[in-house]
Amino acid sequence: MPRLGVLIALVAVVVLVIFVVVPLTGQAVALYTDWLWFHEVGYASVFTTILWSKVLLGLLAGAVGFVVFYVNLLRTRRGYGSSVDEAPGVPLPNWSLIEPWYRRLLLPGCLVVGLMLADWGVVEWQDFIGFRNQVDFGVADPLFGLDVGFYVFTYPLLVKLYEFLTMLVAVTFEAVALVYFLSRGVRITLRGLAVTTWAKGHLLGLAAAYLAIQAVINWLDGYELLFSHRGAAYGASYTDVNATLPALNVVIGTTGLAAILCLAQIRRAGLKLAAAGMVVWGAGNVGLAAYPAAVQRIRVVPSEFAAERPYIERSIAATNRAYGLDRIEERPFPAREDLTAAALAKNGATIKNTRLWEEGPALDSYAQLQEIRSYYKFVHVDNDRYPMDGELRQVMLSVRELSQSHLPIRTWINEHLVYTHGYGVVAGPVNRASREGLPEFFVKDIPPVTAGSLRIARPEVYYGEVADAYVVAKTRQKEFDYPVGDRNVETTYTGDGGVGIGSLWRRLVFAFRFGEVKLLFSRDLTAESRILFHRQMTERVQKIAPFLRLDRDPYPVITADGRIVWILDAYTTSEHFPYSQPTAGVGNYIRNPVKVTVDAYHGTVRFYVVEPEEPLIRAWGRAFPDLLQPVAAMPADLRAHIRYPQDLLGIQAQMYAAYHMRAPLVFYNKEDLWGLPSRKGASQAAGPSKPAAGGEAQMAPYYTIMRLPDERREEFILLLPFTPVGRDNMIAWLAARSDPPHYGKLLLFQFPKGRLIFGPGQIEARILQDPEIAQQLSLWGQAGSQPVRGGLLAVPIEESLLYVQPLYLAAQRGRLPELKRVIAAYGERIAMEETLESSLQKIFANGAVRAAAAPATGVAAKAPPGAGDRVAQALSHLQLAQEHLRRWDWTGFGEELRRLEEILRGLEQASKPERERAL
Repeated sequence: MPRLGVLIALVAVVVLVIFVVVPLTGQAVALYTDWLWFHEVGYASVFTTILWSKVLLGLLAGAVGFVVFYVNLLRTRRGYGSSVDEAPGVPLPNWSLIEPWYRRLLLPGCLVVGLMLADWGVVEWQDFIGFRNQVDFGVADPLFGLDVGFYVFTYPLLVKLYEFLTMLVAVTFEAVALVYFLSRGVRITLRGLAVTTWAKGHLLGLAAAYLAIQAVINWLDGYELLFSHRGAAYGASYTDVNATLPALNVVIGTTGLAAILCLAQIRRAGLKLAAAGMVVWGAGNVGLAAYPAAVQRIRVVPSEFAAERPYIERSIAATNRAYGLDRIEERPFPAREDLTAAALAKNGATIKNTRLWEEGPALDSYAQLQEIRSYYKFVHVDNDRYPMDGELRQVMLSVRELSQSHLPIRTWINEHLVYTHGYGVVAGPVNRASREGLPEFFVKDIPPVTAGSLRIARPEVYYGEVADAYVVAKTRQKEFDYPVGDRNVETTYTGDGGVGIGSLWRRLVFAFRFGEVKLLFSRDLTAESRILFHRQMTERVQKIAPFLRLDRDPYPVITADGRIVWILDAYTTSEHFPYSQPTAGVGNYIRNPVKVTVDAYHGTVRFYVVEPEEPLIRAWGRAFPDLLQPVAAMPADLRAHIRYPQDLLGIQAQMYAAYHMRAPLVFYNKEDLWGLPSRKGASQAAGPSKPAAGGEAQMAPYYTIMRLPDERREEFILLLPFTPVGRDNMIAWLAARSDPPHYGKLLLFQFPKGRLIFGPGQIEARILQDPEIAQQLSLWGQAGSQPVRGGLLAVPIEESLLYVQPLYLAAQRGRLPELKRVIAAYGERIAMEETLESSLQKIFANGAVRAAAAPATGVAAKAPPGAGDRVAQALSHLQLAQEHLRRWDWTGFGEELRRLEEILRGLEQASKPERERAL
């Protein structure tokens, strides 16, 4: 027996260490190292505010849970019974054997329950901070007249509070009933169920408490109707207001009555009153389901629109307000077909900045041309604008990040001490390619070679999109900086990032946190060493501000002094805006009030508010006064690069496709439902699109530099077209402005409804049906290459619409897309040439441009029209044919000769009248 006792004690110690000591130690170490990290990034006050909120709520929830559980189980002692008259066939253990263990384990067991319940409070800290710092929205819900702030800040916490109390009382009731059953306070006898007086009163009191909580929950369910899916539109419907809400009031009464009857039963013999209360409660809940269903079937279904009309109006208004759709300014767009050469020249900046390189092909080309080493990776290609040579240019950028998983030799020293950072960016124009069809560059190579006004003074990238592992800087090991030929240039980090780990204690805690003993014993670490972690940009920002939702596409900016700084768009969202239609994964309210910057070298994180009146950001600003700064505090060279986010415009466009219908009857019948253009068989490399149903790709918003109608200068615009659902013609286009002073303004340009305006799907169909284009695609496909059609861009110019589609050629082996052709479409005319300018010249060689350029007298010019330009094109094709011949590219050589022949024949035909007159 002594040996058995020792063995049991050892097992208990091992279990205690594994399941209690180690987890608690791990949590303590994580908490301490996070505290050090928050001090590093300068947001210690955010850490302490969140921590104390978690501690307060955890202690409160745990204390309430412990007290309720312990007091109720402790009071069961007065309700023990005996086994006298116990019915046979009910095998229960002898309570006298259980009771000593029960008394010993009661206190520690209740403490464990309290600790488990404390986790509820820790999890709900965001709702608690929001509740404490809530502000009004200035908008009242149309049913109860309460400010929207009540539903966003107070209602969620109330619901979770009463869910917690329901769970606590229910579990307590079950535990108390089990104790009474084992102690014979409740027993089954030959004469039926027997309950001691104390046990009966105790259980009925808990039942009454449970019912009282349910009555409060039924009251909260009335507010839940504002988020109902029952009616013709989202929110409380006719049935909800006129049937469910009255039924809920009845159920509140029946539930309260049942609780009173349970309490009254305590002083009376038997259980008849309590049973009657349960019947009344059950009947009320049955009526809660049956009565609204009957009203819906009898009153609403026969004349649904007449019943639902006012509620549809509420949903339309609320959804437009919650998504910012009420800010959209609608303007007419005539979509004329009288574009002239003069208009094209006037909008030269728009033509010059039309995006021909899309993310897929550009990323593939960058990877082949500029990754330099296998461990460097480009993750995304982003679009931005920079002043170049006195004009605004649209530029594509990608950061050269270091991927530790691709290191040739993966050792701890290599991954954490030597290969610590990426290096530089690649940037180039969106509309230009070399003679070989490859991207041109403003910034390229290692070390960076720059052109124009861009320069890179601090190319090291310690914080980025793939920097997910910790690194240790300022060690005895020199860091790899960049390769030069067959040697490597080394460096030592001099930035402000990282937590100092010079002391033995710091090394110990970080070795425990990361599970790496080398951090404790490595001789490479010095008193100056710093550990850099949370280096992945979105993780870094989310760690500081978990209450903000981050955009999926952070983008880099090259600052005026040559640094690389990431910008992230941050959203405030909610699921509790009354009557507003929800979006999956987002909620039913969204704003973009914050721009976040992360320095790629120092890791500095800053939060700038661009919409200070937004209610949620006002609440978070009250909770964390040291976190947010006004956008005026953002450096001017960064402020010039903020942009309207694609994710937000995509969400708004999806909602506006239905909620632009403001007339209830039109909305109800879905008479004017819009959709986003889609293209069949879109390649992943084909640009601004995202997968859609049926093997199609839905067009996503895309950035362009253009001059809006009636505006004096070009600006950076995010644009997205609309088409009617089930049809391919264009009906409108939505533009979001990014440049000050118009940042954030939304404009909707609507086409005439009485005239067909070709949409992207129809233009693509016409492109594929063009004999010349179809022949070229077929020829390329047979030559061992893969032609890739880029996404079709709709480019508004003046009051007309021009379509542009790039065409890439990629070898089936070794993916290196080349921009080979640019297809342009305007009205009934389509052209495919090597450049956009050539395609436009071909389209406007007659028609609008000729009419604008012809003399007023109508006398023909002596020289063939456009002869000089055609000769220049012929020389260009000849040079390309010679280039293909040098590369042994017979397909390209034959194609260029064919194009040359076409031009020469055209010149011959044009010169016939002159030769005839000469004869």
